[in-house]
Amino acid sequence: MKRIFTFVLAAVLATALLAGCKSDNRTDGNTTTPGNGGAAEKSVKTGLAISTSIGKSTDAGEDDGLAQADSVAVAVTIDAQGTIIKCVIDSAQSKINFDSEGRLTTPMDTQFMTKNELGEEYGMKKVSSIGKEWSEQASALASYVQGKTVDEVRNIAVDETNHPTGDDLKSSVTMSIGTYIDLIEIAVENAKDLGAKESDVLKLGISTNMGRSANAGEEPGLAEIYSTYVAATTDSQGKITSCIIDASQSRINFDSSGKITTDLTVAPPTKNELGDDYGMKKASSIGKEWNEQAEAFAKYVTGKTLSEVQSIAVNENQVPTEADLSSSVTIGIADFKEALAKIA
Repeated sequence: MKRIFTFVLAAVLATALLAGCKSDNRTDGNTTTPGNGGAAEKSVKTGLAISTSIGKSTDAGEDDGLAQADSVAVAVTIDAQGTIIKCVIDSAQSKINFDSEGRLTTPMDTQFMTKNELGEEYGMKKVSSIGKEWSEQASALASYVQGKTVDEVRNIAVDETNHPTGDDLKSSVTMSIGTYIDLIEIAVENAKDLGAKESDVLKLGISTNMGRSANAGEEPGLAEIYSTYVAATTDSQGKITSCIIDASQSRINFDSSGKITTDLTVAPPTKNELGDDYGMKKASSIGKEWNEQAEAFAKYVTGKTLSEVQSIAVNENQVPTEADLSSSVTIGIADFKEALAKIA
């Protein structure tokens, strides 16, 4: 009898042990992370949204003309319920000057910094009623929406000009937040499962140049503000766990008298928004549109460190030469690498 009891007890213990092992390998959207004691880490989706306006541009006269692009970008990670886990907000206010003879007066090699990069150099603090710089207020708003759903963000109390009115927010954010709320909603709607985990760090990199601009002559002058945007997450080892890449070309034409000929009411779309309308596919040697190649590059760098990304082999035109990448990406990747370098 004693031997039978011992056998039954052993069988019960073995069954319990197997059940315990199975419960540690559930596939309910969580993953077991090595080295954290078996604790489950939630997967999250990554999203990016961008909005650009050129409406503040002006003709040349006694003073130089101005081609200005104001781009706002919002990156988020969200959980399965749509709750915002992390949020980053940044803006690039890029300005190109030209004179009344249609000549550019801003150096062609200018690289434009974002408001977060400028920090106190942006100059909002000195006129702020709460003594807070733009970067500080954007960070405060991003922190405030973390843990909220889009509906809760939409219900943030604001006045008729979209300035916060709630005591818990207006003490740290006094700028108008309507555009940021709109983009937060779009970023959440755009979010995809690209491999990020809840504890990963979310960063936003923006690289902007004017290298394709030109003076007016027989052809109209061009002030082109070219921005590349990267939203990426990295893990504790510094490896990229998710990546989204987009770009905008804000093209403002002017004639030889410095008069702007572009419709400034039309907001420049991003290349991902344009999709096939961008028109690269018909000229591509691999039949891939810009957004398809940008997505392929984003997938390729996922799992790599930022230093490994910078080491990707390219030719003199910055086109990838590695066989496992050149089959899906034939465009120059210098802007991609530069934007990714900014999330380090």
